[in-house]
Amino acid sequence: MTPTFKPVGEQLAYLKKGVAEIIREEELRARLEKSFKTSVPLRVYLGVDPTAPDIHLGHTVVLRKLRHFQEMGHTAIFLIGDFSAMIGDPTGRSETRPPLSREEVDANAKTYLEQVFKILDKEKTEVRYNSEWLDKLSSYDIVRLCGHYRLARMLEREDFRSRLDNEQPISVHELLYPLLTAYDAVMLKSDVELGATEQKFNLLVHREIQREYGLEGEICVTMPILVGLDGSRKMSKSLDNYVGITETPADIFGKLMSIPDELMWAYYELVTDRTPQEIDALKTEVSSGKLHPMDAKMRLASEVVSGFHGGDAGKKAADNFQRVFRDREAPAEAPVKKIPRGPAKKLTTLLVELSLAPSKSEAERLIKQGGVEINETRVDDFRKDIDFSAPSEFLLRAGKKKFLRIVIE
Repeated sequence: MTPTFKPVGEQLAYLKKGVAEIIREEELRARLEKSFKTSVPLRVYLGVDPTAPDIHLGHTVVLRKLRHFQEMGHTAIFLIGDFSAMIGDPTGRSETRPPLSREEVDANAKTYLEQVFKILDKEKTEVRYNSEWLDKLSSYDIVRLCGHYRLARMLEREDFRSRLDNEQPISVHELLYPLLTAYDAVMLKSDVELGATEQKFNLLVHREIQREYGLEGEICVTMPILVGLDGSRKMSKSLDNYVGITETPADIFGKLMSIPDELMWAYYELVTDRTPQEIDALKTEVSSGKLHPMDAKMRLASEVVSGFHGGDAGKKAADNFQRVFRDREAPAEAPVKKIPRGPAKKLTTLLVELSLAPSKSEAERLIKQGGVEINETRVDDFRKDIDFSAPSEFLLRAGKKKFLRIVIE
């Protein structure tokens, strides 16, 4: 079926949302115009090395942009770098990355794909693996590929230059990485490649190598790095400031509610499908006092949860947050912990055993500060004993958001 495209101006406005840089925008417009006239979709790709199995919200920024091209009727190609992952992208690295085995890469790729289709339309996504062609390159092919780029240009790269200046080693295979991934762009005959701002060097190499192989150089579209929950550093699992897209709706919602108010606008732009006009309208409502910042953030959290878990999950997470944090009520469904009957225990001991406090001294401090409730009644006595001699049930709260329904059997 011949695709029908929206007017070029409308496409471009939608595709530019949240973008850091387009190299070059006039070229993208020209290709969109050609696509519109010929009814031939652009080939747009995102290459990802599956070096870890899980996707967090930061990864979805560029995935969402690929979906935007998909929604405009263009061909979305999700390229799994199963070959290049074994080399390792040197971007942002201060040392050589340990190589991954083929088995590790294949396992990561499988779980990665399962998560990617929470964002992309599976039926309209072309999935490729760069081992399809990189595994087949002969020694002659690799030497010829290397002949298309200059070492001086490669060493202009900030990662490499910094390591040289600091007398840190660079392995030769790391220099091959941007060239081999450039061959991906040659084989895919891509019109557009997407990546994060930190991958700009790689994308420019890809564009240049395409031309060396007689193709029209692709357009490079870069997306900003998503700041993590701490409000200052790049979202990363290693920094524990991330939101995993397979986390529970309650966890995703709670984490997003913890971000600084000023950061939520970047999240609205990069991890929701709201238009710039809609975001500006929300900003105006907040700045005028018509809408409380917490309510605006709750809308953000609800939309993100709904995107990964469905609308009902988004509403349920919002309702639960309202009960626990704003109305100070117990959650509708607190986790249940069954405990066998036995002798009485100190409340401080129970809090530690249930991992609601890291130590008895911390449990005591929490009680003294009014942070512990039993059946929504605050406990003030840190020496309190809990009776375990007969069957009973009670709701225990420790801190602002830790609830357990204790069932004594």
